[in-house]
Amino acid sequence: MKRVLIAGTSSGVGKTTISLGIMAALTKRGRCIAPFKVGPDYIDPGFHRFVTENPSRNLDSWLLDEKTLKYLFIRGMENKDFGIIEGVMGLYDGFGVNKDCGSTAHISKILKIPTILVIDGSGMSSSAAAMVLGYKAYDEKVPIKGVIINRVSGKAHYEILKKVIERDTNIPCIGYLPKNLGISLNSRHLGLIPAEEVDNLKNKVDTIAELIEKYIDLDKLEDIAANAEPIDKVDLNFPKINEKIKGLKIGIPMDKAFSFYYEDNLQLMKDIGIELVHFSPLKDRELPKDLAGLYIGGGFPEVFGKELEENLRFRENLKESLEKGMPAYAECGGLMYLTEGIEDLNGEFYKMVGFIPTKAKMTKRLQRFGYVEIEVDSKLKIRGHEFHRSMIEDNEKLNYSYNVYKIRDGKVKKRWRCGVIKNNTLAAYAHIHFYSNPNFLLKFINKCEEFKEKSKGGLI
Repeated sequence: MKRVLIAGTSSGVGKTTISLGIMAALTKRGRCIAPFKVGPDYIDPGFHRFVTENPSRNLDSWLLDEKTLKYLFIRGMENKDFGIIEGVMGLYDGFGVNKDCGSTAHISKILKIPTILVIDGSGMSSSAAAMVLGYKAYDEKVPIKGVIINRVSGKAHYEILKKVIERDTNIPCIGYLPKNLGISLNSRHLGLIPAEEVDNLKNKVDTIAELIEKYIDLDKLEDIAANAEPIDKVDLNFPKINEKIKGLKIGIPMDKAFSFYYEDNLQLMKDIGIELVHFSPLKDRELPKDLAGLYIGGGFPEVFGKELEENLRFRENLKESLEKGMPAYAECGGLMYLTEGIEDLNGEFYKMVGFIPTKAKMTKRLQRFGYVEIEVDSKLKIRGHEFHRSMIEDNEKLNYSYNVYKIRDGKVKKRWRCGVIKNNTLAAYAHIHFYSNPNFLLKFINKCEEFKEKSKGGLI
């Protein structure tokens, strides 16, 4: 099972650009790439999909246990011949100061993935070896098998760095990228601008791939990937499924405004027999027919506020369906869309669905950021992640259904209420991974089945 992990010494070192370039270059070689992203990220996987034409899956050792991670990774590699995993932040950055929870290094060890360390070589010579040696020595169990040096001044500079790194660390350098190539991708308040919104993305990716082919030894990279240790297959014991849910249609908004979904969440729904029906709140005039429920993911409704507001017919159709009891689960941007409206940073207010009796307001600073544990009830807990620069106005009309906990060093650091309930709709800020507790999904799907049965009987 050929696989490599592209890690960085820190955020901003260039691992996303290099990962995309390697994916594109190997795709040109005829490799069928299985892309992955460490951590709770939605935007980078969108670029992965664009480049490889295959869905990218998230690997997060805080959200998921080791057995589940192995299962999902092996499953993601099915019918693919090369796995490329893009890391998150610095190699050892994880949950708090725990390098073996949520970090790229932890994923590397769990899945026995040869790791390529990306470093910034600007302004250095022998110090580059000290940097690489430090990352190697910090945890000898992390299989660092190669180094890529970004932002060097030229080939002569690279040769100096290569010589000292290989001499003093015994780790091979497999290539570099010169500085000032002008190939970086633009960002906005939640990270990179999503792939769907980037002009001339294909041309940019082609340029990055050409640079990778020119400056990085892809043959050496493939050799490293081919020498990965074997990984044993695992099976998961899934909760008992109600056979009646098979064939249910669940609507999934998927467009420029709504695209934040964990691929394995969608795959799990399909695995248990759900038919996913995509639609666009930006373009469609009404919901697809015969839906039993809705899963409204996150995205950037605030960026497309004007377009969403102008689609009045769709907003009214959605609101009517929710008022009649159609079950819906909405996350972050989905929550914002179901409110009365969104106020952007310029004070402009855009009307939204108007189902949840509150308003959303964009803020200049992050409101919540990080991993959370969610207590839905005394028997159902699930893990998630929050990252948003908006807030909803609290009022007495809102009915909160669960507690959210911010954990640090095994202790509860903060607790707050979230999970707004109205009719059969649950809307909240946290993005959750269904595999951290599949019973959460099954509880929602069972509601959808009940709604479908009532609809058939003419009770709705």
